[in-house]
Amino acid sequence: MSKIFYFGIIGIILYEIAKVYFIMPMPGSQQMNSIDIAYFLHSWRWAFRIVFWAMILIGVNSVWKGKVKWLAALLFIIAGGITYATNYEMAADTMFYQPNEVITNNAPANKVKTDRLIIGVEANGEAKAYPIQFIGYHHQVRDVLGGKPIMVTYCTVCRTGRVFEPAVNGKPETFRLVGMDHFNAMFEDEATGSWWRQANGEAIAGPLKGQMLPEMASTQTSLSQWLKLHPNSKIMQPDPIYQARYDSMSRYESGKGKSTLTKTDTVSWKDKSWVVGIQAGKASKAFDWNRLKKDRIINDKVGNVPVVLVLSSDNQSFFAFDKSADIHDFSARNDTLFADGASFNLLGKRISGKGSDLKRINAYQEFWHSWRTFHPDTQM
Repeated sequence: MSKIFYFGIIGIILYEIAKVYFIMPMPGSQQMNSIDIAYFLHSWRWAFRIVFWAMILIGVNSVWKGKVKWLAALLFIIAGGITYATNYEMAADTMFYQPNEVITNNAPANKVKTDRLIIGVEANGEAKAYPIQFIGYHHQVRDVLGGKPIMVTYCTVCRTGRVFEPAVNGKPETFRLVGMDHFNAMFEDEATGSWWRQANGEAIAGPLKGQMLPEMASTQTSLSQWLKLHPNSKIMQPDPIYQARYDSMSRYESGKGKSTLTKTDTVSWKDKSWVVGIQAGKASKAFDWNRLKKDRIINDKVGNVPVVLVLSSDNQSFFAFDKSADIHDFSARNDTLFADGASFNLLGKRISGKGSDLKRINAYQEFWHSWRTFHPDTQM
């Protein structure tokens, strides 16, 4: 019977550690293609726990009657402590909480510094800005924009911001942060328990594997630039409960953070170098941030789609557009685009000249290791 006790103790300790190891940023865990193992361990968690704790309870009397009661007690405490720590202290959704209320103010009542980076989104004539300093801690913020629910997400380890419609098969859904895969945040839907990748909204494990969340157009800019383009926008305000967490993120946006997971490589094309990624159909391309800062505007193609990528005068905000094939290369001056006798603002709206507005394209500032992981065929 004592052997059953020890097997149960070893089993529950190894199980609880493994369940966390594969979905949290631990040494070596995020470099492996282990999502199926992680999902299996998560899905059968209660079966594993019942079996191992039953073994412990069956064998505890036998061990307790022996000469090493202290060892049995110590092991029991260790197993209980590890179980508690891995499910509460180390669980993703208990490390990064959701705001109790998403408070938004218009510009006159705004308390966020205007040089902060934000993820901006617009729908049905309403615009809102979500500071990266806040959503980087929360990982996801659920809100309503233009009468429709939205899910604003950010992963600081990948430097990725995405906005999705929180709907699965046309039905509203609730998500919780469950862990990471290849250093990218994963969310679990409440209805089916499927796991969804933040970088592209794809379900990567569970019953809905292969499905995609509907993504909305979004823009990463400084708050000041966003308000120039959207003066009536509302801005997410800090939740006082999490002010200390926000303060710890104050250096992240500028790349001056000290954490190994979120620090920045200033040399181009290193793991933590910044790129701007653009996807057009099945084709994708990463543009070096250092080159964009130098050139200010880049005329190129992503696959067969001619694109123009421009950095605004604040050196923080960037915009990408699908330019029609018959338009010559764009130039930029004072945050205005010029081509073929026409001019456009940074929303792609035509200011002068003939023709239609430019079609905006989602572009993402991202760590190079993240973009190449989730776009393995990307061009550079």
